[in-house]
Parts: sequence; C-alpha cells; structure tokens
Amino acid sequence: MSYLRFTKRGTSQKLLHSLKYRNKPEIGIELGTLYGYLLKNNGFEFNWDMVVPVPLHPEKQRRRSYNQSEQFAIGIASVLGIPMQLGLVRTQFTETQTKKSRMERINNVSEVFAINKNVKVEGVKILLVDDVMTTGATLTSCANVLLESNAVLVDLAVIAAGKF
Repeated sequence: MSYLRFTKRGTSQKLLHSLKYRNKPEIGIELGTLYGYLLKNNGFEFNWDMVVPVPLHPEKQRRRSYNQSEQFAIGIASVLGIPMQLGLVRTQFTETQTKKSRMERINNVSEVFAINKNVKVEGVKILLVDDVMTTGATLTSCANVLLESNAVLVDLAVIAAGKF
C-alpha cells in the first residue's frame, strides 16, 4: 500500500527530500498520522499487531539523527493504537539504491537484515513500513526475514511508490 504516488520533481519528492535530507522528521510523523487515519477509516484498524519500520544502518542513522521510516511508523502506530517496534536490524552498510538497476537493488539488500532479538515477531501480524518503494527489493528482503521468523502476516506500506 502506498500513501502517495512518487513523481519526480513533484510534491511527493519534495516531501521525501525534506524528510530525509533536510532534518524534518516531523514530516514523517505527520504523513504517518494522516495515513493512519486513512487506514483506520477504511477498515484496517485491527489488521496488525505491530508496525515495524525498515531499519537504517546505525552509521547512516547517526549521520541523519533519525530514521525517516521510523517516523512514518510512529505516526501510523499512534493512530491505529498498536505498538511501533524496531523488529529488524540492518547488519551491513549498503550503498544508496537510487542509481541502481532492479537486479543491483535486489543484490544490494539481500541478506542485510536480521530480526532484533529483543522483539518477538513469531505469531504476530506486522505492517512493515518504508519511505519509498521503487522495485520493492528492500521491503521484500525485510518481509522475508520476518516471515522466516514465523510472523503470521507481513503487509507493506510506504509513504510513496513509483510506477510499476
């Protein structure tokens, strides 16, 4: 599911660039809150037990000071009344995906995520969230890790998605 359609030089790109690169974490929380109400008002209120954001590598998060996907997750979780959990960790630093082909993206994020040992995902219905989906490589990699750890269900939601 996607809240916005990503368009180059459009409003969605401007919002995402402000969120990611201009130190505006409040944009993520606000977009998550708005999307949370949209989900709630359309019958999705009780679909999940927790919201899990796609993690950044600790080095990248230190540089940025926050994870934009986590901000989005906080907004959604607060409206739906379910916990936001850091259920995944990124075990390897990876290059940006922005200039990569579909196959390069898949290879770039394969085997870089792991379960956070402090969070129980077994038997849990999860809404996995990220900022942007282009090819789905990152979300697929994360979802596979969650499902291999016996999550009951993993649905995907992003702030914006490009054309498929």
